[in-house]
Amino acid sequence: MKNKVYEYLLEIPKGKVVTYKQIAEHLGNSKLSRVVGNILHNNPDENKYPCYKVVNSKGKLSKNFAFGGIEKQKEKLEVEGIKVTDYSVDLEKYQYKK
Repeated sequence: MKNKVYEYLLEIPKGKVVTYKQIAEHLGNSKLSRVVGNILHNNPDENKYPCYKVVNSKGKLSKNFAFGGIEKQKEKLEVEGIKVTDYSVDLEKYQYKK
């Protein structure tokens, strides 16, 4: 399952985000959002697998972002041109839809 999560991260285009639930649905069960979060928290390679592009269903960033906290996640998203306001992104504008 974790390999499918990491592979999905590679599909997200620059300037787009996905939600934990979206990844869980890709795995076939929308109730696996927490499992997805745990898998991402144990990401073996932050440079290869861009877990910073994953936000919650309201567009909020993760307070527990594994690679430097919420400020680092915000910084990485902004480098891609994603506007972050109050540690949140506009899903209408930035959510990747397959």
